[in-house]
Amino acid sequence: MSPADVVVALDVGGTGMKCALVGPNGGTVRAERHPTDAGRGPDAVVDTILDIAEGLAGKARADGFEPVALGVAVPGVVDEAAGVAVWSANVGFRDVPLRDLAEARLGLPTALGHDVRAGGLAEARLGAGRGTGHVLFVAIGTGIAAAHVVDGSAATGAHGAAGEIGHILVRPGGPRCGCGRRGCLEAVASASAIARRYAELAGVTATAAEVADRAAAGEPAATRVWAEAVEALADGLATGQSLFDVETVVVGGGLAQAGPLLFDPLRAALHERMTFHREPRLVAAALGDEAGCLGAALLALDNLEK
Repeated sequence: MSPADVVVALDVGGTGMKCALVGPNGGTVRAERHPTDAGRGPDAVVDTILDIAEGLAGKARADGFEPVALGVAVPGVVDEAAGVAVWSANVGFRDVPLRDLAEARLGLPTALGHDVRAGGLAEARLGAGRGTGHVLFVAIGTGIAAAHVVDGSAATGAHGAAGEIGHILVRPGGPRCGCGRRGCLEAVASASAIARRYAELAGVTATAAEVADRAAAGEPAATRVWAEAVEALADGLATGQSLFDVETVVVGGGLAQAGPLLFDPLRAALHERMTFHREPRLVAAALGDEAGCLGAALLALDNLEK
């Protein structure tokens, strides 16, 4: 690739899209954000994705760059080999051949990836996991999902659904999860679960960040909810370490913004759970909400090298 070459990258979320032109070294040349407007239906979202990607390619050429590939990261179940967005509750996709549609519109080789796996890829290669060969990236927000990255490549699984650490059973008979089962990690320790549990105990609403602050201030209900979440997270991460034996666990998503209020007790709780397993380095994500977009760019760059 020449220094003037760029890839077009999009990270599609239920609310918004992070979009960029990225150079061969992973540096962002141009960044944009656009609303997804998922309520308009999946066909409209696909049209928006293609319009934005085509527009970015045009802006690249106008600025003297040459777009050479496209990378798109989407939520849900993704068949990366086939280039199909199999299913997504957030944007309504069901068996959308997004790679073929994009290649037909833009005439650029296109890589389609999963949003969390793309974020994990970026954190492992460019962010907090850089320099370590085995990384588990865990995104904790409305839900909980993970990406296992080995030597710069994220495992997809046999059915495109690898990394669903949020559905490890940690509290049998516990709160009902969105998947239908009771006691999943996501139903106990996600940001939405923390807010829901606090409302049950305290009778007032608060965000997970506010619960963290109130726990730090010693409020009993908040302290209990936060401790429950941390203990469950430690159980989930210990299970992940048993399975994957990684060097570094990178925690991202909204809950990671609690900083030491999360990482200090979580690190201690994870340490308590280690027996013969090597304890992983536990760190906060470094790339923020740009990780998915950068990961989409890395997928596009990798696709060119195949």
